[in-house]
Amino acid sequence: MITEARCDYPPYGIDFDGGVPTGRFSNGKVPTDILAEELGLKPSIPAYRDPNLKPEDLLTGVTFASGGAGYVPLTTQIAGGIPLPKQLKYFEEYIEKLNDMVGEERTKFILKNSMFVIICGSNDIANDFFGLPSVRLQYTVDSFTALMAENARSFAMSLYGYGARRILMFGAPPIGCVPSQRTVAGGPTRDCVVRFNDASKLFNAKLSGNLDILSRTLLDSTLVYVDIYSPLLDLIVNPRQYGFKVSNLGCCGTGLIEVTALCNNYTSAVCPIRSDYVFWDSFHPTETAYRIIVAKLLDRYLSKII
Repeated sequence: MITEARCDYPPYGIDFDGGVPTGRFSNGKVPTDILAEELGLKPSIPAYRDPNLKPEDLLTGVTFASGGAGYVPLTTQIAGGIPLPKQLKYFEEYIEKLNDMVGEERTKFILKNSMFVIICGSNDIANDFFGLPSVRLQYTVDSFTALMAENARSFAMSLYGYGARRILMFGAPPIGCVPSQRTVAGGPTRDCVVRFNDASKLFNAKLSGNLDILSRTLLDSTLVYVDIYSPLLDLIVNPRQYGFKVSNLGCCGTGLIEVTALCNNYTSAVCPIRSDYVFWDSFHPTETAYRIIVAKLLDRYLSKII
């Protein structure tokens, strides 16, 4: 797939199994992998479109995620990723394959008891709303985050229509504190960008509210808003408390701006001890940071989803 939001090349995946880049935006595993591992399901979640995908993987979990995707269509378009409607088409295709493998009744059981994890929104805020002046002429931050939250609600409804009953929707992180945004908008001292973080919080409040309303409508479902903002901000503000040395730079290259194509083996050296850093590149955390965050999330939300 031709897309600017790619990471299927070194040094991405340097600490993944075999050191092979797999399209994960980190040095190793990402939250869905770690979640599956911690729940005893499987070591990692393969991509549905992986040409080496085994049929049995369809029974235990796959990912339909695409780099650069967002709730707002323009977000995905500018990154060249797979838009959410297309991801749903792949999910529909997946259901058909599952039906062929185990039959309709077993497929319904699998869908009803599976956990659906949606992590989206960062690209909308950072790359679309704050990245494109034309978008800010069309929307206020309030109306844009309302659009995001409504599209998220619609996406959850679509999943429900396909048979999903346990849906976890992650909120936006403190996007103003990720290294790249500090570099481009944080001033000479690269402070966290308050207006970016405020946009994340505004979206999170609207998403949480939408899911609460939806939960009261879809009585046989479990819809959980997952707060990723607080645990990641805690790591950024208090890095040494968690064993980190650096939280305002990425491990790849200078750590100021390198992400996707700018983080590569030709122009970007990689820090030798990835676990010293909260961030792998200038936008995405390291596996070490993800593991701490997932542990916090399991402590808080496990009883709601199991």
